[in-house]
Amino acid sequence: MRVKNKMAKRIITPQRINLARGLRRQQTPAERVLWNRLRNLQLEGTKFRRQQPIGNYILDFVNLESKLVVEIDGGQHNHKQIREKDEQRTKWLESEGYRILRFWNNDVLTNIEGVCLLIQEALK
Repeated sequence: MRVKNKMAKRIITPQRINLARGLRRQQTPAERVLWNRLRNLQLEGTKFRRQQPIGNYILDFVNLESKLVVEIDGGQHNHKQIREKDEQRTKWLESEGYRILRFWNNDVLTNIEGVCLLIQEALK
């Protein structure tokens, strides 16, 4: 079974859906902290989804109405090869009309209030 994602005009396979479900069950500590602040319309009354398949990617958090993506990055994103993949991902998402905010794990864990303020500003 394949599901058509109207937002990104891509086919989402059952394997990608299962991967996203697995990622939801195994959140990083930073993802858990941020999800506790985003879930249930707590931030600006907006609905966020977590580990959402869009195109060929699985986004950490996304508000589909405003097309705002929030990515939480660990230290592995400092490596050149992963940075290049992140740049490709960002270019594709921007070409689809998405805006991307990236935060380091440490930012979320030590300054969740500041992270939430930046997300609120981006939603306005």
